[in-house]
Amino acid sequence: MTHAQRRRFFITGAALILLTLPVLGQNNNNEGWKAGVASAIITPGQPQWMAGYGFRDHPSEGKIMDIWIKALALQDANGKQAVLITADLVGIPKKLSDKVRDQLKTKYNLSRSQIIINTSHTHTGPVLSDALVSIYPVNENQQKDIDNYTNQLGDKLIDLAGKALHDMQPAQLYSGNGVARFQVNRRNNKEATLSSQSHLNGPNDYAVPVIKVVNRNGGLMAVAFGYACHNTTLSLYKWSGDYAGFAQAELEKMYPGATALFMQGCGADLNPLPRGNVQLAEQYGKELAAAVNRMLEEEMKPLRPELATSYSEIDLQLNTAPSREELQNVAENGSGYEKRWAQNMIQQLDKGQALMSSYPYPVEVWKLGDQSMVALGGEVVVGYALELKRIFGEDVFVLGYSNDVMNYIPTALILREGGYEGASASMVYGLPATWKANIEADILQEVLKLATQIGVPIPETKIR
Repeated sequence: MTHAQRRRFFITGAALILLTLPVLGQNNNNEGWKAGVASAIITPGQPQWMAGYGFRDHPSEGKIMDIWIKALALQDANGKQAVLITADLVGIPKKLSDKVRDQLKTKYNLSRSQIIINTSHTHTGPVLSDALVSIYPVNENQQKDIDNYTNQLGDKLIDLAGKALHDMQPAQLYSGNGVARFQVNRRNNKEATLSSQSHLNGPNDYAVPVIKVVNRNGGLMAVAFGYACHNTTLSLYKWSGDYAGFAQAELEKMYPGATALFMQGCGADLNPLPRGNVQLAEQYGKELAAAVNRMLEEEMKPLRPELATSYSEIDLQLNTAPSREELQNVAENGSGYEKRWAQNMIQQLDKGQALMSSYPYPVEVWKLGDQSMVALGGEVVVGYALELKRIFGEDVFVLGYSNDVMNYIPTALILREGGYEGASASMVYGLPATWKANIEADILQEVLKLATQIGVPIPETKIR
């Protein structure tokens, strides 16, 4: 080979390498989604106090079905990760949520913006430590069982997320909204006279948000689906996931090998009605599963492998707490949860602890390709979902009961009207006072701020 030939060879080879570099880089940046799923049974192995209802007077008596925690781990084309955790629980208290998310930060470098812990709000799940402390008349031994279970649950949640992250594989994501109509606005319709009503009153959100996850062969790996409605069909002394548990079981029966995760929406003022027996819970579960299945069989919106997340905690202000004298009067003359609430407030004062004047409220926004999702803490009433859909469009997914369930989150209207969601629930949850009137404006403003940070489109005509 002559000098000229060698020179042409090296020039040609270098050019070929340069030409292939952009292609290699493009492949690395467009590998697509990766997804992993994991699930674990969390049914207590012994009788324990059940969550949700204050009228119960003894621990559980067996089960209708197992209750579960499930995780869906996602990674976009650029390597950013996020984990959605769902749980058959009435709610997750701040102490437990913080423990889990702090450990996931230490072990997997996931920030709080990359983790959503959503609870189904089943009223046939176990009581957890530091949750609804004024409602349950538990004794010392029962409290020890609750504390032990809660500690073990925290470890299981951390392990669950780790398994989902470890098992990620190439996937494709799709989204869409179905519809189901068994929810009834409980503030505007009397349950006792429901059968004689010719129409239902009050706001509702009938959407069934669905995220479909398929593997490289097109097989269904996971489906995350939601609905805005209390899981209160059942009030028995047996463990179950209520209608959401039946819906998940039905979908996993339809699609063997797939994992179904239920996401609770803004259903704090919505109940499944009528209710009261297992047959109704199963009926609603199958109805919800049918709505999800219809979406899975239809053409859904493909989601680009781009993930963006944002999170913050805002100080929601509380009204002025009652005086010690007022609390003492309730403690002496009250009954039930009101009496226990007053006693707990007095105990805090006796320990030299000031009663809280605000609460660190979690707000989170995700963007999966073109699909935006808002996750709010607490028992969020349906008005928030309706307002956020007015702002962002009907396709936005809005979850409640996420990351911390500390109280009802009423709209300004419900706060003025009062009632359970607007007033007395604060006692049930152990807060010293009700929310201040600016709660709705503060939360919506924070959602808009976080959405803007990660590029969620907000039509200017929708902001008022």
